[in-house]
Amino acid sequence: MATSIATLTVKNDGTLEGVLATLSINAPIAIVPNAMKVNDDAPDFRVIVRRSGFELGAGWNRISRQTGEEY
Repeated sequence: MATSIATLTVKNDGTLEGVLATLSINAPIAIVPNAMKVNDDAPDFRVIVRRSGFELGAGWNRISRQTGEEY
């Protein structure tokens, strides 16, 4: 059985917004493109708490070696 910890909606500007909910956290979050990416090792996205701007995490685009598709 899978458990979802976030419900997200894609916005027109490409960001994702929603709520991260666990037993100890219930926070509105946004996943936004990293506008300050300076090299290929930097994350493509930042996960932030909308209320405070605190960064929770980051994400990278990856390409499958087998299919060449982004995931």
